Amino acid sequence: MILRYRALLNELVSRDLKVKYRRSVLGYLWSILNPLLMMLVISAVFSYIFENQITNYAAYLICGQVIYQFFSESTNQAMKSVISGESLIKKVRIPKYIFPVAATISSFVNLLFSLVAVIIILFVSGAQIKFTILFFPLPLIYLVMISMGVGLILSILAVYFRDMLHLYGVVLTALMYATPIFYPIDSLPPHVIFFLKFNPLYHIVDMFRNVVLYGNIPTVEENVICMAFAAISLMVGFVIFKRYQDKLVLNL
Repeated sequence: MILRYRALLNELVSRDLKVKYRRSVLGYLWSILNPLLMMLVISAVFSYIFENQITNYAAYLICGQVIYQFFSESTNQAMKSVISGESLIKKVRIPKYIFPVAATISSFVNLLFSLVAVIIILFVSGAQIKFTILFFPLPLIYLVMISMGVGLILSILAVYFRDMLHLYGVVLTALMYATPIFYPIDSLPPHVIFFLKFNPLYHIVDMFRNVVLYGNIPTVEENVICMAFAAISLMVGFVIFKRYQDKLVLNL
C-alpha cells in the first residue's frame, strides 16, 4: 500500500526537510553541527564526573546522543504530523498513516547527516575504528521501526487528546535520563538497571556503541531483543492507527 503512495511520501518528506531549514544560512550543516555543539556542552559538564569511568567520553556521549535525538525528533514530528496535514486530509482521500511515516523518514535523513558528526568525533578523539562499524545500519533499522511505531500511536493520541503535545516533552525528558547517554550504566544499582532494560533505547544505544565504538559484533540475544521491541512497536502502532483513523477527520 505504501508503495502506491510513494510519490506523495517523497513530497511530504521533501516538504518537511525544506520547512525545517527554511531561511537557515547553514541549512543541512546544522544536522552535523547540532550534535557536535550539544556534545561539547554536555561533555564540558559531565566529562569531569565520569572521566575515570568512561574511556573516550566524547565518542561515548555522541553515540548515545544521536540515537536519542533521532527518537525525540522523529516521534515529536510524527505526533504533530496528522494535525499539520489537516487541510490535505480534509480535501483528498489518502491513507493518513502516510503523515507520521513521512515525518519519521525525514528525521532519518537528518540522522544520516548527524552520523558525519559521529565520524568526526571518532577521528578527532583517536578512537580505533574497526570493521564492526559496518554493522551500524542494524541498530538504526531497529530504531526507525521503534520510532515509527511510537510515532503512529502519538499521532492518534495528539488528535484525540491535544494535551499530549505538551505532556510528551516531559516523557522525553524522563526517557533521556532512563537512557545511558551521558552516564555509564555500571554506575547504577542492579535493580535500577533491571527496569532500564525495559527501555528500547537502552538496547539500541548499547548496540550502536558496540559496533561503532567498541568493535563488538552484535550478539544473537541483542538482535532478538531489539527486533522484538521493533516488531511490537510497529505492529501495535499500525493496529492502533488503523482502528482510530476513520474518525480522525471529525476530531481535527
